[in-house]
Amino acid sequence: MRSTLDLVAAIGLAIGGAFGLAGTFVASDVLRETVWTIDGVGIVVATALLTMKYQRLGNDLVAAGFLTFLAGESLLLAGNAAGLQASVPSYAGGVALWAAGLVMVSAQATFALWIRLTASVAAVLFAVSVLMILWGAPLLPTSAPLPALGYPFLVLTFIGWIWTLLKPER
Repeated sequence: MRSTLDLVAAIGLAIGGAFGLAGTFVASDVLRETVWTIDGVGIVVATALLTMKYQRLGNDLVAAGFLTFLAGESLLLAGNAAGLQASVPSYAGGVALWAAGLVMVSAQATFALWIRLTASVAAVLFAVSVLMILWGAPLLPTSAPLPALGYPFLVLTFIGWIWTLLKPER
């Protein structure tokens, strides 16, 4: 029997992935901030539940990775209403924590290899984006190619986590 909390986490990840990616393409500042707020709340709820799940299973590194990702998403959420330019400092901190969390979650063979690979690619792209911001590059959360190139890999990782949560148990 699948846990209701697994289903809630899967829904939170789906909302986060869909609304997060959509927010990158929205032209209106108010609509983007609204969509990204919905995205952030979904991800925070999902990663809080995943932290508890993997802690209970005794997988402390994965649990700590989800907790680190949650902290990063909280920073992003906090800077969201400030607008793109003003949110860059909290964005850089949040995405740095995303990268660290993704590496921690993927460091062990808890998830399928393809999920760990997409998470690793996202983590590298986000870490490079953070370094570029810290070194003075004028990057916004919507800038291309970085950090925008990392978002599809993050969403693929979310899909993998959802698949893991919802796949039939053997």
